[in-house]
Amino acid sequence: MKSKIFLYLFVFAALISLYQFVSTNNLQKALNTQVDALKTEVDGLKDSLQDAQLKILDIQYFSLENNDDALVYYDHLNLKDPSRYIEDKLLETNETSGDNPLIPYAGMESDFKINKIRVLNHKWILADFSDGKYWGDLVIQYELKNDLSVDFTLLDHLLYTRSD
Repeated sequence: MKSKIFLYLFVFAALISLYQFVSTNNLQKALNTQVDALKTEVDGLKDSLQDAQLKILDIQYFSLENNDDALVYYDHLNLKDPSRYIEDKLLETNETSGDNPLIPYAGMESDFKINKIRVLNHKWILADFSDGKYWGDLVIQYELKNDLSVDFTLLDHLLYTRSD
């Protein structure tokens, strides 16, 4: 009787060990599959991140911050961020009551104001304007003088037509 109990215990322990081995093996295979899928996803994300960084560099090509030749024009003024200073001066033109004086259109829904600004180099700015419903673009020439005043001259403009 004792030998049969030990035999049953041995068989029972062997079955439990076999079950543990098979389930662990299946779990390991599932985890390896997940790890491989995650590695593939990470590689894809790295590629898309690199593409996004290249697009950002391409977009930043036309900006005063990345144009050392244009920044040399402002070295003697000791401005920490010339581009930001120029943007602020252009946004100050929005503070006048009524339409912005640089925008050659009368606001239809409200007053036309400059929204977004892109300082291209030491001479030109691209700007977006809107009255809330209608919008357009401006090409502005500017001159930053030694006394830190800025003169703006409108070179070209465009008002988008509404299609509805």
